[in-house]
Amino acid sequence: MASLADIPPFATAVRENIARVIVGKAEAVELLLVALLCGGHALIEDVPGVGKTMLARALAISLGVPFRRLQCTPDLLPNDVTGVSVFRQNEGRFVFQPGPIFSSVLLVDEINRATPRTQSALLEAMGEGQVTVDGETYPLPRPFLVLATQNPVEFEGTFPLPEAQLDRFLLQVGLGYPTPADELAMLTALQGAHPIDSIGPVADGRQLPALQQAIWSVHVAEPLRDYLVRLAGALRAHPDLTLGASPRATLALFRAVQAAAALAGRDYATPDDMKRLATPVLRHRLMLRPESALRGRTTAGVLQSVLGEVAIPVE
Repeated sequence: MASLADIPPFATAVRENIARVIVGKAEAVELLLVALLCGGHALIEDVPGVGKTMLARALAISLGVPFRRLQCTPDLLPNDVTGVSVFRQNEGRFVFQPGPIFSSVLLVDEINRATPRTQSALLEAMGEGQVTVDGETYPLPRPFLVLATQNPVEFEGTFPLPEAQLDRFLLQVGLGYPTPADELAMLTALQGAHPIDSIGPVADGRQLPALQQAIWSVHVAEPLRDYLVRLAGALRAHPDLTLGASPRATLALFRAVQAAAALAGRDYATPDDMKRLATPVLRHRLMLRPESALRGRTTAGVLQSVLGEVAIPVE
């Protein structure tokens, strides 16, 4: 049985291993660790070439768990994701052939290039940790983490994710361009063989289910819980939004602050945890009114204004 004390050394080993491959993205790595500890999924939205795929690979290698990459295209079918039942004539029966979703870390590259029908094949897996094919339900391995990427500057031939699917992602992560110093360090590191070829497992991914349960013991004080409910209520009532924070979003932020506190070596959450994680957990779940968008409003701007208006506990 794992305890909170097991989480900081676990996270430190993973962070240091990933840092050998991905330079200067400590915040993004921290958010992925939060998603791991919550048993959630992450949407990585950024331009091509900033290391989204490499980050997912480095994370899977560090944990020593199976990793699969699914390249989304408009002709991708749901069975290409979940698997298919194949008839074996010599046995006289159908046998299920698992798809790439049966892995511990699944990178769904350019998810918005898949059709809505194929995107929906991920809903049951992300929500319930299982898939149903031809009436049979198959459990997915644990841990199970979906890292989906999408390009925010390319729209031709894409299918925007529906709100129900966006709500399945625990948080949204952006990598951004490296600083000049980080880019110089990257060039030095890639002068020879790629560092991804030399790293190996540094943590036991089989521990994750126990670590995920350990964060449940992180204390979130009653005033912080009240603040979280008031924040969700303010977003739902905001005149610039047609869709506010769902109850799933409230629970996601609650669980995320527990994970962040555990990663910091604490058994209690703080107001700073709540404010720091509010944007990556809530922003992608909000929907702006068209007239507000025409006035130049953004979901990030609305969220920041609400965070400034709702009084946060100071003790």
